[in-house]
Amino acid sequence: MATSLSRVRLGAAVATAFVCGLLFASGFDLTRFGFAQDGGKTGKVASSQVQSLAETGSAFEAIADHVTPSVVSIQTTRVVNSRQRGGRPDIEEFFRNFQPAPQDRTPQEASGTGFIVSKDGYILTNNHVVADADKVTVTLLDKRVFEAKVIGRDPTTDVAVIKIDGTNLPVTSLGDDTNARVGQWVVAIGNPLGLDFTVTAGIISAKGRPLTGLLGTRGYEITDYIQTDAAINPGNSGGPLVNIRGEVIGINSAIASSTGFYAGYGFAIPVTLAKQVMDDLIRYGKVRRAVMGVAIANATAVDAKAAGMKEVTGVYVRAFSSETESPAKDAGIQPGDVIVAADGKAADRVSTLQRIIRTHKPGETVTLDVMRFGEKKSFKVKLIEATDVPQVASDDEPASVLPASSGRRFDKLGITVEPVSPALVSRARVAEPYRNGLMVSEVNVTGPAYRRVDADNTILLQVLNPGPRRDLHTPADLESVLSGLKRGDVVTFLVYLVPRGEGDKGVTQALSLEVGG
Repeated sequence: MATSLSRVRLGAAVATAFVCGLLFASGFDLTRFGFAQDGGKTGKVASSQVQSLAETGSAFEAIADHVTPSVVSIQTTRVVNSRQRGGRPDIEEFFRNFQPAPQDRTPQEASGTGFIVSKDGYILTNNHVVADADKVTVTLLDKRVFEAKVIGRDPTTDVAVIKIDGTNLPVTSLGDDTNARVGQWVVAIGNPLGLDFTVTAGIISAKGRPLTGLLGTRGYEITDYIQTDAAINPGNSGGPLVNIRGEVIGINSAIASSTGFYAGYGFAIPVTLAKQVMDDLIRYGKVRRAVMGVAIANATAVDAKAAGMKEVTGVYVRAFSSETESPAKDAGIQPGDVIVAADGKAADRVSTLQRIIRTHKPGETVTLDVMRFGEKKSFKVKLIEATDVPQVASDDEPASVLPASSGRRFDKLGITVEPVSPALVSRARVAEPYRNGLMVSEVNVTGPAYRRVDADNTILLQVLNPGPRRDLHTPADLESVLSGLKRGDVVTFLVYLVPRGEGDKGVTQALSLEVGG
């Protein structure tokens, strides 16, 4: 009897201790009630999460099933005299992967991707996929093979249109890349490394990416590439970048890689631009590009400050692209202006402004709002058609024209200036109006002009702001301007950039510099 009573008392004590232990632990948040419920912190995945993952996987499957039949493999053949190489050390353009040529004239093959956009056989691809090809062959997913005709190419945007003879062909839906957002899922489809009809997935990593120099120095370059981490490799060129709804939002065109293979950075041409190029190529046989006749850049903090703006935004007008024909110049735009809106829409950067201008045809008018040294102005610019003449540039470095000791140094800007020498006038064929300016002969690496001004290439012509326009003929003229400015002030010049090599042309443009100590 005593033993039984002892056992009861022991059991009661254990139970009491257990309950007290739970209460004690819960007071220190060491134990939580309800830990076995779905969604608790037990490492288990909730059924709603499993369903969401399944739906995402199903979406990728649906995209592959829907889009892949309209994606084509493109094989090109051309006859060349010697082995040719393509690509750049840091921006691999997927140009041709040619094999060594054992003979003086031999056919060389390359591959790429395209996608069908009409039931009667129009196909979008990259210009560099079909450029200079003597024969273009297209293979569909169902193994049908067609010989294609090149309808038109635009090297500036790297877009090309080819056509095969067919009826009721599978087509892709073209979406609107302007609605795409960073972080959204995308799928790239193509034929990388000889692996036909490969599907890779990723997200939009960035929008509005400029890749300066990727397509040469023709001007009118794309400044709003779509960046993605979907795996893209040589052979993917010309393939579609597709959103989660199965709509094409870009044409895969380039990768950033030191090896020429996937490194997490791929770039696609926005489909809205590609469609405009395609429509022009089909209708006119060339791209009818509307332009304002200005050389522009994203406004810097110094540019915005010079324009009297509190926020760093807008598009800086550096110069006119042509001294003889510039609609912007005729309308009243001046170098140094910052374009803040076009057609009533904010123009926060070059890519945004270019998108607005691309909605217009040559002959149409665009309204520009600009900031000019603290004053807001509005101008109506009648757009003209861009010429097909490429800009020629040289990589040759100019020789120094005068020893630096003959100039005068201005520490507030970090430059040394001197009169334009007869030797420079003769060598660079400097025109009469620019001979009376001040040549920048040295740039201090710690001064405000560093990386903004090139020594032996820049002639200061006028001061545009602050105050009225003033010509600069002597160092004393520049001293009179700078003497009234303090650290942090901004001065805007009209400068002349001396031609660097044969075939180059001199350019006048605005340049804003912040005054240093």
